[in-house]
Amino acid sequence: MNSCIGAIVGSLQLMLDRGQIKDWFHSTEIWIEATIAGLCFYLLAVHTMTTGERSFLNRELLKSPNFVAGSLLMFGVGMILSGTLALMPSMMQVLMNYPVFDAGWMMAPRGFGTMLAMFLVARVINRIDNRLFILVGFLLTAASLWQMTGYSLYMGPGPILFAGFAQGFGLGCTFVPLNLLALSGLPHHILSQGTALRALMRMLGGSIGIAILETQLSQNTQIVHSRLIEHLRPDNPLAQAPYLTAPFSLTDPSGIAALNHEVTRQAAMVAYNDDFALMLWVILACLPLLLLIRGPRREPMPAAADD
Repeated sequence: MNSCIGAIVGSLQLMLDRGQIKDWFHSTEIWIEATIAGLCFYLLAVHTMTTGERSFLNRELLKSPNFVAGSLLMFGVGMILSGTLALMPSMMQVLMNYPVFDAGWMMAPRGFGTMLAMFLVARVINRIDNRLFILVGFLLTAASLWQMTGYSLYMGPGPILFAGFAQGFGLGCTFVPLNLLALSGLPHHILSQGTALRALMRMLGGSIGIAILETQLSQNTQIVHSRLIEHLRPDNPLAQAPYLTAPFSLTDPSGIAALNHEVTRQAAMVAYNDDFALMLWVILACLPLLLLIRGPRREPMPAAADD
């Protein structure tokens, strides 16, 4: 079954990484990789349901609401974390013309926010309900994504730095409490398996999230570009001087090229905002899963011995 798990993850990863390049299911390669992943997943499911305690995936894990809900939440966290890390550098470098070094240091507040949140959570985690940390973290992440849906090509670095710090702080509030709550109540003999599966869910969330976001980014850029270009025609007075200034033009080849480049930038910015909106909906859809999580049982304090 180890080879079966490896085949599922490997085939799925290849399919997600190469799907956009190969035009997804219009490619034979993608069909082969999807078939291998689906067949191996079926074999794993049958093996899990029929071999009892000798199963590679212990069924006791699926009987724990905390573990199931926590794993799904970690899937969503992986999508948000990996998705923003994949989108932000390309947006800053390609659309906003930031140098590579500047784009890199502008991502640093995200890491500082995560580090600060984990430090604060570790100090008070035994005194506050862990579910409250997760709720606050998800709401902060949602607020930062809402701000990111308003990004434009002409903004300064401030909104990027602020949203990055807020999102890093929000996600940092969820890591330790999610692990504690998801693994609480599991028997000791399956703790290591539960930990590995949660790490796998986070990795799959990141891979699937990046594939979905990159596909939507490419498709939405083309759709918005075609809609914007519809209005750039000679009979539109707004596409003439003095509204259309140099270096843009509808007659000169270099002016047409410059105009097309600017329209592509505008369309891509709208597509990035749509991706941020999708991640916002994902994080909001994860919130009801908190209702399935129960806090760890606290042992009653022993009564004081009589003198």
